[in-house]
Amino acid sequence: MIPDSTIATIEPPDASPAAPPARREILGVRVDDLDWADALARIDGFLAAGGPHQVITPNPELVLAARRNPAFRAAIEGADLVTCDGVGLRWAGRLLSQPLRAVIPGSELIERMAERGAARGERWFLLGGAEGVAEVVGRVLAGRYPGLVIAGSHAGSPRPDAAEAILRRIEAAGPIDALFVAYGSPAQELWIAEQQPRLRIPVAVGVGGAFNFLAGRSRRPPEWVRRAGLIWLFRLLSEPWRWRRQLGLLRFVLLVFGARLRGADA
Repeated sequence: MIPDSTIATIEPPDASPAAPPARREILGVRVDDLDWADALARIDGFLAAGGPHQVITPNPELVLAARRNPAFRAAIEGADLVTCDGVGLRWAGRLLSQPLRAVIPGSELIERMAERGAARGERWFLLGGAEGVAEVVGRVLAGRYPGLVIAGSHAGSPRPDAAEAILRRIEAAGPIDALFVAYGSPAQELWIAEQQPRLRIPVAVGVGGAFNFLAGRSRRPPEWVRRAGLIWLFRLLSEPWRWRRQLGLLRFVLLVFGARLRGADA
């Protein structure tokens, strides 16, 4: 949960245009250079301006996925905001002279947005997760952040044949200020990119496993683990089945070192 001491500092969304953040590239994939204040201010601007806007929070695994999947890479290129989710990306940025000021993971972004949104009475829709999880997350967020309106929640599916029914459900719950989709990556980002032209929601974010953390289905890493950059190890020990996915981190590291050496040789 976000500390209560920050609530008093929340201001109404500012619709004035802001300079775009510096763009970095990690292994050829876009990541924006932002700190938390910048990211939240830009999201406030999206809310004030109206839709549609998409926020993507890639980590090293998703950078590798974007290199393999042209549609996913195009979604990242076309997004309105791309934040650094993971110390691995920040480490790579330092090594490749593409500095990133802060780690801004989707699992924390949803709570910081909830804190601000509660003060403004925002209306949210939660989509994805296993059956019933989005509803639990809605109750958790509404309880933690009084004033936040959970206008709808639905497990749904990223399958194309399910899209029309889901879109009608979201439209019926409108107006919606923010949509959070937990289909896993890259399915959630591709779904948002395809459907936002019709939905035109001010802010839509793919949040992956954040619903499971909020619903208590997955253990959230302790603060000291996050500060030490050991989230990957915590998840591996908590969910040993992830070991195959963690091999991707080794590949990411090797690719970063290779890119560093090529840059040094240039």
